[in-house]
Order: sequence, then structure tokens, then C-alpha cells
Amino acid sequence: MQIEVTVRHASIDEELKTYAEEKASHLLKYYDKILAIRVLLDSTKSGFDCEMIVNLERMHDLVARTTATDLRAAIDQAADRLERQLTEHKDRTRHRKGRGPNPHQPTRT
Repeated sequence: MQIEVTVRHASIDEELKTYAEEKASHLLKYYDKILAIRVLLDSTKSGFDCEMIVNLERMHDLVARTTATDLRAAIDQAADRLERQLTEHKDRTRHRKGRGPNPHQPTRT
């Protein structure tokens, strides 16, 4: 798996780049068919933008965009959003046929 960190309109130190790489690498424990992760960091007037793009095997890309005043907070929020997207995607693909009983209909007792 490849992790690529790109910075636009700003310069950051290596500590923040490694922090973004670590957060992106933690996404592997939620879904094992990740091919690549791109992290785009940008400086704007309102703060910092973070965009994480996860390239999945035989599936469309998952994207999370966040804006925060602190760069670490933006990275954390984007990673949390992708974590949710990955777990929902995993549930949809793994339990496609065997979903269990319908929660909206009463069960027989």
C-alpha cells in the first residue's frame, strides 16, 4: 500500500508529514483491500484543509474533506470520517446476502 502526503500553499515540518502518514496507515485495520491513500494538505484563509482519498480494490475512491484552524485537527477529522466510511463499506460488502432479520418488521415469538 502506498501513502502519499502532498502539501499545497504552505510548508510543514516532517513531524506533521509523519503524523499524517501514521493516521493514514491506521485505516488499514478497518479494511484490508486498500491500494493507496493520498493526503492533501492545504492552507486557506479560514485555516487548513485536509483531503484524504482512499483508493480501494475494484471500487470507487472514498474521499473525506475537512477544514479546521489546526492542521492536526483537520487530519484527525478526515481520518475519523474515512474510518466511518470504511466500516460502512465493509459491512455493506461482507453482509450483502446474510443480513439477518429485517429490523423494521416484528419477529415471531
